[in-house]
Amino acid sequence: MKRLITFGFFGAFLTISLFGCNSGNQNTSNSTNLNRAATNSNAALNTSNTAVVVNTNNMETGTMNSNAMSSANSGAAVPTDANGFMMRAAEGGMAEVEAGKMAAAKAQNAEVKQFAQQMTAEHTRANNELKTLASKKTVTLPTALNAEHQAMAQKLTALSGAEFDKEYMRGQVEDHEKTVALFQAQADGGTDAEAKAFAAKLLPNLKMHLEMARKINGKLQ
Repeated sequence: MKRLITFGFFGAFLTISLFGCNSGNQNTSNSTNLNRAATNSNAALNTSNTAVVVNTNNMETGTMNSNAMSSANSGAAVPTDANGFMMRAAEGGMAEVEAGKMAAAKAQNAEVKQFAQQMTAEHTRANNELKTLASKKTVTLPTALNAEHQAMAQKLTALSGAEFDKEYMRGQVEDHEKTVALFQAQADGGTDAEAKAFAAKLLPNLKMHLEMARKINGKLQ
């Protein structure tokens, strides 16, 4: 009888011990799994954060590249040296005369036609004065329209009536804005006294041309 009781206690103790070991193993396994999950989660978070940083850097790089491209495509700076000024002024003046002659013949609107005639006459005089100055400074001026103004001339040639009037006046506003900026820069910071005086002399008239062009262009829209 005592042996049976002893054996019973021993069996119960063995069962409890085995249960405790299994429970401990399960806890250890669960703890390991939790640690692994946490590690994987942190790794995923770190990877996600890294991706965000990389994307942000790429976005910043893209912005810088876009800005660089915008700067590259914005056109050459307005020259203040005498040679650069006279070359640019000659290109613009020649284009004004050619466009003015075309508009004087093709314009439908009477105000546009009158403006074109005025531009032809006044820019012809200015061009002649510029040629005299350039000859004195031994600067060879261009004798043909540049690519930009050739394209504009071709575009105007293909238009007629109200469409021609609108496009001509739109171009006049744009061209005179550039011309005023060119002459203003020379008048303010030119490096040659005679070129600077020439720019200052013509500047008020060019500003008047710009205001006239804006006014007429506004009526046509």
